[in-house]
Amino acid sequence: MTWQTAVPTAPSSTRFLDVKGHPTMKNISATQAQSGQDDLSDSRPILLLGAGAPEFREYLLRQIARVRPVVLVDQTPPKWARPYLAGQAAVDLRDSEAAEAFLMSAAVQLGAAGVTTYMEHFVELTARLTHRLGLPGNSPTAAAACRDKATTRRLLAKHGVPSASSFLAEDAEQAVNIARRLGYPVVVKPRGRAGSAGVLRADSDDDVRAAFHRALVDSVLGLEAWSVPGALVEEYLRGPEISVETVVLGPEQVRIVAVTRKSLGAEPQFQEIGHSVDARDPLLTDPLIAAVVTAAVRALGLSRGVLHVELRLTAEGPRVIEVNSRPAGDLIPLLVERATGVNLSQALATLAIGGMPDLAPTRSEAAAIGFLYPEHSGFIERLDAHGAIHDQLWLERLVWTRDVGTQVTAPPRASIDDRIAHWVVTGSTAADCAKRRALVADHLSVRISRPVHTTSCTR
Repeated sequence: MTWQTAVPTAPSSTRFLDVKGHPTMKNISATQAQSGQDDLSDSRPILLLGAGAPEFREYLLRQIARVRPVVLVDQTPPKWARPYLAGQAAVDLRDSEAAEAFLMSAAVQLGAAGVTTYMEHFVELTARLTHRLGLPGNSPTAAAACRDKATTRRLLAKHGVPSASSFLAEDAEQAVNIARRLGYPVVVKPRGRAGSAGVLRADSDDDVRAAFHRALVDSVLGLEAWSVPGALVEEYLRGPEISVETVVLGPEQVRIVAVTRKSLGAEPQFQEIGHSVDARDPLLTDPLIAAVVTAAVRALGLSRGVLHVELRLTAEGPRVIEVNSRPAGDLIPLLVERATGVNLSQALATLAIGGMPDLAPTRSEAAAIGFLYPEHSGFIERLDAHGAIHDQLWLERLVWTRDVGTQVTAPPRASIDDRIAHWVVTGSTAADCAKRRALVADHLSVRISRPVHTTSCTR
């Protein structure tokens, strides 16, 4: 019996498909797969929830597939993912209850060694599955605490972890009252989104009212279907922003692998326009950062996985912005690998199957990524990278993420969906990377049509 025939009957909206000729999946019977025999330890698959966009996620999937055969579960499994898959299932993951029931049965009959995700959308579903199946992972309670920023703040405050003062607002006028108590400026943000969507600085009562509305309606990547509704009003934290790429090997085993320095665009938005990772960053050995990150992990009850912990370095010390119970986006895992040699994607897969990843650095370099946002809103008319920039050995990649004819929105209304391009550079130091990142930007040319203004009524 092949792994395909072991899959349970699925709802009519669900399809399990074989990727022909995958050598590791052909002859695993249901009995063998469920027995967990030692000779199958290298062939039992990982269920991966969600694929994402190839320009940012293909790297992750390719690395995970080097650890174990991957069965992808997604609403519409994309064609780009198929070379890396042992199988795939089309499942409506928005119907959480039906998806969980089906995947529970599928995981057992496939003999899945683990369940994991790198998508913010599915961290809670992944945790519920691993908990019910007895597979390695975080508890559902811990995963939910990370997805709900109000719960995150409450737990951090309860355990004395330095963070921002934060209050949940029921309506715009309550948000104004909270802001007045905190003192301007404040930050208004959605309770359960990501990618800086709907996160704004507010300097006045009118700003708060407008920001509160944005926090309720702004979204990115369709996350509203998996988000807790509501908006928070928070203390504004002054200082540079970093993220700490963290691996939790087990209870009380927190390892900081890399520190990402973030470049932010102009406020009132907090859009990230670049990231940089240096294997020799002195913050890697900063005891205060290590203490705050470790305390945050414990406060939220996270016990296993690859985490993305965001901090502000304030005059009073490091303070937590948020804790994400999945690897960083924006190709930060690629930067970490290019700078340090540590493979966070493979660490994610290894942890999911109960193994211990190799986190020893093998490089001492630096890497950075830059993002191009439109200078003004409109339709893209021309994209060009001029000169010999593509020939530079230090240019890891340059990807146009929007096509000619696409409409884009400029800050302060932009989201990460409005990024026109990104590029990754490497170098011996962070300073080298900063120069090279700027050099690439200087070689990019974009023409965007300006919106036509008219006093006529149009339909």
